[in-house]
Amino acid sequence: VLKSGKFMAIPTGLFLELPLNTEAQVRPRSGLAARMGITVLNTPGTVDASYRGEVQVILINLSEQDFVIHRGDRIAQLVIQRYVEAKFIEAQTLPGSDRAERGFGSTGVAS
Repeated sequence: VLKSGKFMAIPTGLFLELPLNTEAQVRPRSGLAARMGITVLNTPGTVDASYRGEVQVILINLSEQDFVIHRGDRIAQLVIQRYVEAKFIEAQTLPGSDRAERGFGSTGVAS
C-alpha cells in the first residue's frame, strides 16, 4: 500500500543486462497519473548498463487516497535508449547562437 502523500521504491522482479551505451529509462504511465495521481518520483529514472540489481520504481502518491499495488500491476514504462558518450572540452568562450542566453520560454511563440 502506497499511502497518500508518500513515496516508496517498488521492486519489479526485473533484472537487466543492457548493451553498452544504452540505458533503461523508467517513466510514469500517463493513465495512472491522470486517474489516480500516481507517478514516478525521479522521472525519468535511469538504469545504467552496468547495473545488475533488481529494477525498482520509485512511486509517489499525489492523491488523497491510499493506493494498493498488486504483483503484476503495470506501474511504469521502461524505455531502452542509446546514448552518446560526450567528451567535455574546457573553453573560455562559446560560439554565438540566435537564442544566446535567453532562458525558460524563449523558444516559444511571443505573445
